[in-house]
Amino acid sequence: MNTSFSYRHLYYFWVVAKEGGMTRAADRLDMAVQTVSTQVRELERSLGYALLKPSGRGVTLTDAGVAAMRQAEQIFQLGEQLPDVLRDAVGPHAVRLAVGISEGLSKLAVRRLMQPVMASPNLRLICDEDEFDDLLGDLALHRLDVVLADRAAPNNPNLKVYSHSLGVSRLAWYAPPSLAAAARKGFPQSLAKVPVLLPTAHAAVRVRIDQWFDRMGIKPHVVGEFEDSALLKTFGAAGMGVFLAAELVHDDLTTRYNVRRVGTCDGVEEHFYAIAAQKKIVHPLVQKLLTGTH
Repeated sequence: MNTSFSYRHLYYFWVVAKEGGMTRAADRLDMAVQTVSTQVRELERSLGYALLKPSGRGVTLTDAGVAAMRQAEQIFQLGEQLPDVLRDAVGPHAVRLAVGISEGLSKLAVRRLMQPVMASPNLRLICDEDEFDDLLGDLALHRLDVVLADRAAPNNPNLKVYSHSLGVSRLAWYAPPSLAAAARKGFPQSLAKVPVLLPTAHAAVRVRIDQWFDRMGIKPHVVGEFEDSALLKTFGAAGMGVFLAAELVHDDLTTRYNVRRVGTCDGVEEHFYAIAAQKKIVHPLVQKLLTGTH
């Protein structure tokens, strides 16, 4: 490969930029300051642009330097990953599973749903949490093997994905010890008096929760709404309010967050789905995920 610059010079520039000055870079490289400075000037000469400019006692990047640093970061980060890549290539074959997790889905529930595959030999698990629609797009482009969500994928002729039910769980109300007694007294009408935390409207179950309040004739004393389920549980456990959670995770929830079960949210269930790009599942770990939860 014929290049107009030296990767060694680029490396010296990268270190100078990361360290913020020639002296600190020279100390890291165990070289003379003049040597490092000369190498960077050689890079600038070969590229035809000034990459650094004085800033106080150090240096800062020019516009060209910012662009060069962006490329250098990618190059040398890949280089730092090379030992791991080689170790994986010559070692036991890893089984890669890329999972998309819909925002708002309980992290405790995800761990329970993933339990069938967690003991798989040589598992290489990659988890990506994002908005539901974005995850479906990544799935359709085969960037993900499966998406875990609280709803089935919508019918879309332009998006070839398939929903597989992982089951349902009844919801129950939980409270920190400081609120448990008041929440249990006259439950569920007590939810009009004690502070209540709810998921935001992004959660598929929110509509069913609002309908439950309407059926019960309760106007809840809502003090907080959370998009992230883990954050909701954290604030609830800290005493901010009573909150809902799937009974599927009751043991983990009460142990980890030290909360008490107040009562059930009768008729309200949370649904769990695995969404894949194929109607017939071929990935062995996705197959295990599906069969292990029924």
